Amino acid sequence: MNISLRQLKAFVLVATLGNFTRAAERLHITQAGLSVMMREIETQLGSRLFDRTTRSVTLTQAGHALLPVASAAVGQLDAVAGEIAAFGQVARKTLRIAATPLVSSHLMPEWFGAFASAHPDVDLRLVEAELAQVHALVEQGEADLGFGFFTKASHGIERTLLQSFRLMRVTAAGKRALSRKTAKDGITWDDLRDEKLISLPPDNPIQQLVETHLARIGRADEPRAVFRRFETLIGMAEAGLGAAIVPTFTLPACRARAVRWDVLTSPEVALGFHRIVKRGRAKPELWRQFTELAAGSLRRIDAMADEGAR
Repeated sequence: MNISLRQLKAFVLVATLGNFTRAAERLHITQAGLSVMMREIETQLGSRLFDRTTRSVTLTQAGHALLPVASAAVGQLDAVAGEIAAFGQVARKTLRIAATPLVSSHLMPEWFGAFASAHPDVDLRLVEAELAQVHALVEQGEADLGFGFFTKASHGIERTLLQSFRLMRVTAAGKRALSRKTAKDGITWDDLRDEKLISLPPDNPIQQLVETHLARIGRADEPRAVFRRFETLIGMAEAGLGAAIVPTFTLPACRARAVRWDVLTSPEVALGFHRIVKRGRAKPELWRQFTELAAGSLRRIDAMADEGAR
């Protein structure tokens, strides 16, 4: 028998998620490639592990028998590999970071530049990925640190809150502020009743938070133009397609465009930006130093919102 650790990891992930498509995305491989891996295991074991329909994936009796053994083996090997990797990274002074696109494009150049100046002997590496992939890279030990809006706790991940960011409305620069308010006062959610809105996709956790507050004014989950990335959403607001509701975290991207921003009040809504690491891993000093640098930068970004909208 010659079943690899990669195949065992794939089997455990499919069994946990109950979905080949999502498991393939987490593993950064095609669904066809994942199916081939599962067939190879089944061939070696001489038994089918999954019952698949167009709607679901369930374990067979053989799959149920294999799952606890595979999970334990993967967990133990990952733990040992993490410890060994930590020893090696101290010697090589390598720091592997995974971050979402906006963080990567607008924040990481500043963070990498400042950190490299203070630590010229450190090999900095960046992986740009969507939020779920950042989580997977850290959980699988392929990245040391991950940065983003991780709204839910996870058994295999440790979250550290670095900064809370408020929600704000972003519109084209020519839009006039409400006459009864100053820019510093912001606007209320009630002021959005007649506003044309554009948004992130419904499955985005930030958009889901926005929708809970739009529900108060009877505007939740209504048809509207949807754009997947913050940069695109802000660009469309600049073009006059509608108002975007985004965290103050996006201010570096906003300042590069002809837009104005107003913090939303009554209520003022905040969400947390986190650093994540794999639970149980040793935390080298380099991790702490990079995290402190990032946290200082994030505090300055949220403070920009109080300097006045444009």
